[in-house]
Amino acid sequence: MSSSPVAGPAPTGPTSGSDTVTTGQPAPDRSRRPERRGPRIRPVPAGARRGPRPRAARYWPQYLAISPYYLIFSVFMLFPVIFTVYLAFQRWDGVGDMQFVGFQQFRFLWDDPVFWLSVRNTLVIWVLSTVPMLCLALVLAVLVNSTKRLTAFYRVALFIPSITSLVAIAIFFGAIFSNNFGLINAILRALHLSAVPWMSNEWTIKLVIAALMTWQWTGYNAIIYLAGLQAIPSELHEAARMDGAGPVRIFFSITIPLLRPIILFTVVISTVTGLQSFTEPQVLFGSEAATNPNSGGPGQAGLTTLLYFYHQAFDNNDFGYGAAIVWAFFLLILLIVVINWRLVQRKERRP
Repeated sequence: MSSSPVAGPAPTGPTSGSDTVTTGQPAPDRSRRPERRGPRIRPVPAGARRGPRPRAARYWPQYLAISPYYLIFSVFMLFPVIFTVYLAFQRWDGVGDMQFVGFQQFRFLWDDPVFWLSVRNTLVIWVLSTVPMLCLALVLAVLVNSTKRLTAFYRVALFIPSITSLVAIAIFFGAIFSNNFGLINAILRALHLSAVPWMSNEWTIKLVIAALMTWQWTGYNAIIYLAGLQAIPSELHEAARMDGAGPVRIFFSITIPLLRPIILFTVVISTVTGLQSFTEPQVLFGSEAATNPNSGGPGQAGLTTLLYFYHQAFDNNDFGYGAAIVWAFFLLILLIVVINWRLVQRKERRP
């Protein structure tokens, strides 16, 4: 029978967290440990990439893909705009040397009666076209929104005039409103009524141009209003009907207030585009007078500001004065847009 080993005496003293171990050997002095050193930095060879790539370097293929647009924009739009600012203070016929004249172009512009006539014609045409256009567009949008059939057909029919060539539209309206062989006067003669001198009277010329612009842009604004009407919750109209409100009350108390941002957008866009009328009178009356082309028809009744700019710059070769006309008219458009913004936009009342 073998004897089992006899356990020795149990160690005395602390068994953990002390400076000695159970074997009786002294613990190493921790205060004399060598200091830890960071990783060794090796020199980066020349030409090696250091760190992450910058954001511009990572997306250079995308920037390169969109760069043609910015190049074309800079050459054909940004540079001409900046150059017209410089040109407005010069006298230049497009061939010879430029002559710096300072603010003489603008002083002459202030005293130019033809310029103010063109501004007056432009404002009258803009009012005659914009106000009926926006009202008719809103009515058409409400009618299309209330129908359940052929809605896609109505949308396409409304949008077609805005994508039709403006030159073709102007030629078509010129044929309809012609004094001698126009369709409108033919209908009036068939009804034993006197013909109207549409293309020779001061006010009828403006009415023809306004009718052309109204026909072209009514459908475009109607599509925008239609999108806004479809975004209005139908529960609001149903709740108003349950409360006894009629269609007219619902239209003015619910539809119009909810469409206020869209109406503001259409007013601003229609103001900018309406005041820039050029092709309409240029096509209608551009070639009637051989000695004075682009004069706006009889009595200069259709002479808009941009048409007057075109006449001065490209018919009279006075590019400096043309640039002054453009920048003065730009400030006028900006002022009218701000006024319309303030009139249409109403601030919410704070409680």
